Amino acid sequence: MSESFSRRDFTRSVALSAAPAFLPSLSAADTVNTGIIGVGTRGNYLVDRLYAGSGSMIKMLAICDTYEAHRARAKDKVQTKGNNTPDVHVDYQDLLKNPDISTVVIATPEHLHHSMTIAALKAGKNVYIEKPLAHTIEEGEEILKVARQTKRLIQVGTQNRSNSLYQDARKMVQEGMIGECHYVRAFWYRNALNTGAPAWRYTVPPDTNESNTDWKRFLGPAKNRPFDKQRYFQWRLYSDYSGGISTDLLVHQTDITNFVLGKTVPDTCMASGGVYRWSKDDDRDVPDTFSAIYDYKDRFHLNYSCYLGNEQFGYGEQFCGDEGTLEVLNRQQLVFSPEKFYGKPPAHVAARKAVKIDRPGNDNLAVEAHLRNLIEAVQGKTKELIAPVEVGQQAAVGGHMATLSLRAGKKVIWDERTRKARFV
Repeated sequence: MSESFSRRDFTRSVALSAAPAFLPSLSAADTVNTGIIGVGTRGNYLVDRLYAGSGSMIKMLAICDTYEAHRARAKDKVQTKGNNTPDVHVDYQDLLKNPDISTVVIATPEHLHHSMTIAALKAGKNVYIEKPLAHTIEEGEEILKVARQTKRLIQVGTQNRSNSLYQDARKMVQEGMIGECHYVRAFWYRNALNTGAPAWRYTVPPDTNESNTDWKRFLGPAKNRPFDKQRYFQWRLYSDYSGGISTDLLVHQTDITNFVLGKTVPDTCMASGGVYRWSKDDDRDVPDTFSAIYDYKDRFHLNYSCYLGNEQFGYGEQFCGDEGTLEVLNRQQLVFSPEKFYGKPPAHVAARKAVKIDRPGNDNLAVEAHLRNLIEAVQGKTKELIAPVEVGQQAAVGGHMATLSLRAGKKVIWDERTRKARFV
């Protein structure tokens, strides 16, 4: 066991992936022509992060969104930050027809990821797709298949892998700082007032109507319904378009557990929860209270919990080793605590010092690095993606297993041979 991990080592980033994608050599290009599909809350944020972290490396040629005001905002932002006027589209297929665009960012609701990613790959584009990779396990498997056929690059937006704190945590585990780790506790707690801004009840612009919002394109493959501006702007609350906690939040933490500890897909999952806090006068159908228990074949257990009615404990993962504990909290703090062994630790554990590192705003830097990693891969400047499509599907499968378990009230088993989940 190595005892060489120092505070200096602790501040370095380790740009390694649990399953890196080795890419074909590409001719270097000065500028990567990009387009973005979906410029709502997340897409607008990604435009900012693209310009902040890769501004000199890209040219945003086109934007697409089904809401008029989002298109106008994004066009103005590109004109201001990129000094060019992008093409503006309502239909993403029109954006994909542009032969000058090599790379697209997709930041749309979850239920549209599959059709848009498949279309982009078949149009010869490289893709940055927000998590989860797809709305179901089967959709993700099809994306995997088409990605391999087209040999295009896909970076999945599980940006914790590009966060320097998690890269440090991964190296500390590899250095043996926490000993053997058979248990991780992961959690994400939020709170909001019942009035004003309850969880995922994003503000609906007062001018929203059927003439400035393309409801049919928003629905895509989902069940046909009359125009509903709440569903349009607050889609994370409805299972037609989102897995809710399990695929919007949990996948980040199952994924980063995989990254730090070198895991892939869990063997089993048992989930429970429901709509407990907002059960009155609220039509949401994804949980606000959620727990999932995962077991892996190699004697490893992941305990996940999320509650949208209390923020005391925030967000984090606790990697509980038999010789020490690593905590990564709110994506901006890392704490290492050696085990005490009731005041009688072995000499090699007693020699380890507690460490606490604070890096405020580190998530913004992680997103910028995550996007830049894809841009550099397209340019041929790097041979590895941090979160390639295979890794993105591994993360998504964990989330989908939890969704399936919750809905059926049964334990779910992952069968790696058939690449399918089944109930016990």
